[in-house]
Amino acid sequence: MTYNNPMEKAMITLQPMMSALSLPESVRQLLNPVMNQPFGQFVVDSRQVGQGDVFVLLKSQNATDSLDLEKVAGYLAQVSDKAAFVLSEIDVSAIQSQFMLPIIYLPTIRDFLGSLIQTSLQQQHPTKLPAVIAVTGTNGKTTVSQLVAQLISQSGIKTAVMGTAGNGVLGEKGAPNLTPSTHTTLEVFNLQHAIDDFAKQDVQALAIEASSHGLHQQRLQGVPVNVAIFTNLSRDHLDYHTDMDDYAQAKARLFDKAHFPTLTHAIINLDDEFSELMIEAANASHLTVWTYSLTNDQADFFAKTILPSLQGGDLTIALSKAVTPQGELTVNSPLLGRFNVANLLASIAGAFALSQSAAMGLSVAQIQAAVPTLRGATGRMDRVPSTSSCFIVDYAHTPDALEQVLTSLKSHCTGELWAVFGCGGDRDKGKRPLMAQAGLRLADKVILTADNPRSEDPNAILNDMQAGMTCQQHYQAIIEPDRQKAIEYAVQHAKPNDIVVIAGKGHETYQEIKGVRHDFDDKVMVKNAIDKFGK
Repeated sequence: MTYNNPMEKAMITLQPMMSALSLPESVRQLLNPVMNQPFGQFVVDSRQVGQGDVFVLLKSQNATDSLDLEKVAGYLAQVSDKAAFVLSEIDVSAIQSQFMLPIIYLPTIRDFLGSLIQTSLQQQHPTKLPAVIAVTGTNGKTTVSQLVAQLISQSGIKTAVMGTAGNGVLGEKGAPNLTPSTHTTLEVFNLQHAIDDFAKQDVQALAIEASSHGLHQQRLQGVPVNVAIFTNLSRDHLDYHTDMDDYAQAKARLFDKAHFPTLTHAIINLDDEFSELMIEAANASHLTVWTYSLTNDQADFFAKTILPSLQGGDLTIALSKAVTPQGELTVNSPLLGRFNVANLLASIAGAFALSQSAAMGLSVAQIQAAVPTLRGATGRMDRVPSTSSCFIVDYAHTPDALEQVLTSLKSHCTGELWAVFGCGGDRDKGKRPLMAQAGLRLADKVILTADNPRSEDPNAILNDMQAGMTCQQHYQAIIEPDRQKAIEYAVQHAKPNDIVVIAGKGHETYQEIKGVRHDFDDKVMVKNAIDKFGK
């Protein structure tokens, strides 16, 4: 994130911002001492505070971190001769006398920080913010956000996308032009500045991934979300969330108008066991709820017929009268896999909903014409060209996602189905044997290897994955800690009718080992191996 030059900033005050903010009276009272103090901008990184900025001091979101007032004092010392004042989520009364600048203690600042930053940016340079579609779920967020952005963009509406695979404005014919992202959902400061930057580029629509971390930590507070999409929920991030219920409740925040007052529509996957929770949250907020399904013909978007192939598939989608009187939509999809049919339904529903919510005028004919031109997200069911076997790179890094990928490809495989995958270090250890079992249950050949081991020993992770494996399963699996060697082995030994899936890292261009990110791109490794072995 590029911070503005302090000399170029227009100084503003909090007073004129108050009418645009719905702040509790108690918060307004706390802000009174600095209400008319001129400042440049809000900054959350003490190293980036310029002369006249407001430093926002936030707590660590790492549950294992304890409050270190000595470290906090260091942050305050860093800004003491520059900041106009400080807004602190942390109670610093014990050290406040050391600093000659106003420090306002606001323990609930995350409840309104996004709105505060957004309003200050609007005060300095008024813009029309884009209409926003936010996508949440364990799997499919990246694909759905990119697909819905492409559908809208193909209709001539300037569109941007933000998420795991990167952030940026879509180019001609919906081609993504993305810069790498530090998080699936950016921290609140960077997120608000990015949306403001898109607005200055006249972006009219934005599709954004809403991670459970981002929702729980209120990074999306203040984002003008019109349409919220729920894809699915399966085991992931239980190193952060206490249990699946806590994980689900974090996702359900996206459908609550108390958190997102601009919400009008909710798009819910009726095939997921957590759909009822999301529908209840949406109904409680009196949203227009549209559902989609591969199996339930009562859904508003129902995949009536699916004719799949390794090139994509032909679909007939039944549409409820609540959506359109047209009744049916027939499309040719270039996306591989049955789960991508669900992703496409979510994307089409999201495009229709945003058109209705923001009066964008998308037609059924425009959607129908755009579907065959869609491009799957990088590293999601991404086929690497080969003259013999079929090689697929996919981001599947949960048991459910791996199962869906392998199940979708198994029906097309006339040879043997291979799965090459591992598990990330410093993450939920409980899913490691579940990942291995998902692969062993569905693939004919399995190679267990390293993913991003981070601070852990790759062999220790592989040992965790093998917990509970039978003798037959040990015979079925190859253990190769070196990911490059694992990929090369699969490519070398795959026969002409085999399908090889390299899962877990997808779009990533690095492998993180002991705090260092080494250059590593699964697609590049597969291509090099194909060239090496003449495949």
